[in-house]
Amino acid sequence: MISIKLLLEKPWIWSFVAAAIVWFVTIMFTGGASAYGLSQAALTFAAFSIIVGIGQMFVITLGPGNIDLSVPATMTLSGTIALKLMGGADSMVVPGLLVAVAIGVAVGVGNYGLIKLLRIPPIIATLSMSFIVQSTAIWTNRGLRIKPPAILADFTTSMTLGVPNVAWIALGLSIVAYWLLQKLIYGRWVSAIGQNILAARMTGIPVDGVRIVTYVLCAVLASVCGFLLANFSGGAALNMGSEYLLMSIAVVVIGGTAVAGGNSNVPGIWGASLFMFLVVSMLNTYGFDAGIRLIMTGIIIIGIIVLAGGHNSEQR
Repeated sequence: MISIKLLLEKPWIWSFVAAAIVWFVTIMFTGGASAYGLSQAALTFAAFSIIVGIGQMFVITLGPGNIDLSVPATMTLSGTIALKLMGGADSMVVPGLLVAVAIGVAVGVGNYGLIKLLRIPPIIATLSMSFIVQSTAIWTNRGLRIKPPAILADFTTSMTLGVPNVAWIALGLSIVAYWLLQKLIYGRWVSAIGQNILAARMTGIPVDGVRIVTYVLCAVLASVCGFLLANFSGGAALNMGSEYLLMSIAVVVIGGTAVAGGNSNVPGIWGASLFMFLVVSMLNTYGFDAGIRLIMTGIIIIGIIVLAGGHNSEQR
């Protein structure tokens, strides 16, 4: 009983509780016929939100005002350039992935360059960078009708041990993220900067170095997600990353990461990503139109945040 109470005091647990409830309600409506299919779809599409959510989580943990709005444009550009380079050839998979990662590094460095050198607030700097990156993607994508390599298309749409391959990738990245935050000094530095940047400077933490690495990490994860999504969906579209702007922020907040910085939560991103997909599926199943779906989704999200926030404040 005590262990359950302690578990419920964790802010991230509420995203999993909400996801389980929505899954159950949806399955009950369909008479249990879609249980397996819904579960596989949830794991598949949540995986993309998890990947970009992890990157956004690192940035938000740096403290108030830190956020990366260039995520959707980075996804689009990396997916477009990678497909163009690979040209549908299986032998070009590795070069395509390396180029996607390189794009992420370039965007991350550019983001922090605007923040540091020009002293532009992160939200403005990353928004400005997103316009540049998106414009580049539009220019590159013009007339692009290239299919992904067969080996990548098969891999991203297949399963291993009954679990979608993209979910395995998301799990691997989540483990690495948890290790970075909990086991390495880098993770402690990120949290310290988010709690008090002035105190972090006074204790000798290389604040600028940590921040640029964090923005690069976020952009690289967005690039990897764009690479996977382009291969999963059979091609790169100019709007392929648009839904992940608010999604990458929502899963971080719902997952229990402190918006004020200094406290991150990797497990919560999984619960929040599953919840976000399942709530839309549930509303679609019940036949609500787009406007009602958006309103109800917003209300449900607010409720989860209030529950998580209340328990978190009790802990403090």
